[in-house]
Amino acid sequence: MLKIRHIFFVLALAGCTPSEVQMVPGIVPNTAKEKQVVKIMPDNIIGEVEPIYLLPMKSPFMSRIDTGATTSSLDAENIKPFERDGRKWVSFTVVNRTTKEKHVFEKPLLKNALIKRIGDKEKRPMVEMEVRMGKDVFRANFTIAERDKFDYQTLVGRNVLYGRAIVDVTLSNTLK
Repeated sequence: MLKIRHIFFVLALAGCTPSEVQMVPGIVPNTAKEKQVVKIMPDNIIGEVEPIYLLPMKSPFMSRIDTGATTSSLDAENIKPFERDGRKWVSFTVVNRTTKEKHVFEKPLLKNALIKRIGDKEKRPMVEMEVRMGKDVFRANFTIAERDKFDYQTLVGRNVLYGRAIVDVTLSNTLK
C-alpha cells in the first residue's frame, strides 16, 4: 500500500492523474531463482533498420527508419516522366542491391516534392507505392531519387510510421 501512495504522490508532483499515465514496455525480472530477464515488447515497436517489401517485388529492402523525415524515399534508376491519358506519370527502375532483383514501375506522379536537406533543397517526384512492413500491407507515398550514395535504398519516414509503429533505436530487424 505504501508503494501505491508513493506512485500517487509522484504523479501529483508531476501534475498527472493516474488515468494520464501510459504504460511503456520495460524489462521485467523473472521471480525464479535464476533471475532471468524477460523483455516485454508490443508488436508495433520497430527498430532503426527494418526490412520492407516494395510490392510486387519478392525480396526485402533493408530500410532506415527515420522519424525526422516527413516523407519516405526510395532509390530508383532511369527516372523518366511521361504523359498517359493527359496525366503526368513517371517510370523508374528499382534494383535490390542485395539480391539484384529488378522491377520497372510506372506510377502516376502525385507531385514534385520539395525535399529540404541541410543547406540544400531538391525537387523529387512523389509516387504512391504498395508496401509490406511486417504483416501489414498498405499504400504510402514515396519520393524517388538516386540514393546510390546512401547505405540504405529506402528511408521510411513519418508518413508511414504515424499510427503504425513506435521506433526504438536500440533495436533492428524486429519485423518478420
